[in-house]
Amino acid sequence: MSGPYDARSRERWVQEDPELKRADRDDFARDRARLVHSAALRRLSQKTQMHQPTVDDFVRNRLTHSLEVAQIGREFGAALGCNADVVDTACLAHDLGHPPFGHNGETALDALAADFGGFEGNAQTLRLLTRLEAKRAHADGRSAGLNLTRASLDASIKYPWARGESPTPTRKFGVYADDVDVFSWVRADVPADAPTRRCLEAQVMDWSDDVAYSVHDVEDAIASGLVDLRALRSGAVVEEIAGIAQRLHAPEIETEALTAALGRALEAGAMPNVHDGTRGSLAALKDTTSRLIGHFVQTVEEATRERFGGGSLTRYDADVVIPDDVWAECVMLKAVAAHFVLLTDTRQRLHADQRDVVIALFGAYRDRPERLDPIYAMDFADGADDAARLRVVVDQVASMTDGRAIELAQAWT
Repeated sequence: MSGPYDARSRERWVQEDPELKRADRDDFARDRARLVHSAALRRLSQKTQMHQPTVDDFVRNRLTHSLEVAQIGREFGAALGCNADVVDTACLAHDLGHPPFGHNGETALDALAADFGGFEGNAQTLRLLTRLEAKRAHADGRSAGLNLTRASLDASIKYPWARGESPTPTRKFGVYADDVDVFSWVRADVPADAPTRRCLEAQVMDWSDDVAYSVHDVEDAIASGLVDLRALRSGAVVEEIAGIAQRLHAPEIETEALTAALGRALEAGAMPNVHDGTRGSLAALKDTTSRLIGHFVQTVEEATRERFGGGSLTRYDADVVIPDDVWAECVMLKAVAAHFVLLTDTRQRLHADQRDVVIALFGAYRDRPERLDPIYAMDFADGADDAARLRVVVDQVASMTDGRAIELAQAWT
């Protein structure tokens, strides 16, 4: 196949035995299959999205969120001409590196790892895909992770730069120092004048993620009784939400523009005025979710097509175009969930307890490495120095589900 998905984009980190290939499945479909059958993906079912997985039968966990991102991304990417399996793989993979308790656990691990490269969920995703997951190995016995194609790995990298090397101010990054070799291989086709540019498929994945969690976190919060829908029409409350949106996501957008954006989003989704948990009420809420997702995807698809034209848009042929007013609507929905859930005193106390669990586990494994799971015990024994061995401790803690983390921390402290 020539063009954007040529032989080079289909190369794998290590060459494989041709007999391992399935005649009825192409390279990118194989990538998706490997991801679907990975242990890291299964563990997402017991990792926090917005709520801990055990607190409610309705709310999303990291796995159901990833499945929904993949459903959005697959259709959005296909509409632009991307290979659906490449986008699907990237969407399913995008949160693999999240530790127990989601972003809160990420914050705790980043502080613990500050002296040896920090922690970032997206850098951990690359590490899982190319090193930690068990599927293929280099000739010298080192793990090659799932050994995905260059195109699928590139599509999974949200932040294609090392720590402190981002083009704009952010704490986010996509590769640790000891994973630079595979990162450089993955990024070999990036235009020389834009070394931190993401491929189109990664941008499709990123927007699909933004759409999914901005809309679904609000849906979960409403269904859980944490959002008073009447407050979303209150000027004073909406201004508070706009302040959160500015602080967390969009300091460049004026308050007036943000408050107007929330009004447009509520109208686009035909957001109901009340929610009482009945079947009819839940159906109305699901309709709102569907309308909002359709609105966000369609407007961005149209804007991208308007700038880059028709035909297949792939790899580095184009960029996803998000109109400013649509971005404002998205960040206001994120801020709704933050205001009513994440920033409440109750949730902040829970977050402190969760960080204590992560800190306790890090200390327990550091002080008694014989507790490490066998796959990490081998890495620890092979560690060249203290920093390398502590990185293995971080890998172990990051791999854990919420439930296992809580259980072990209680048993060991």
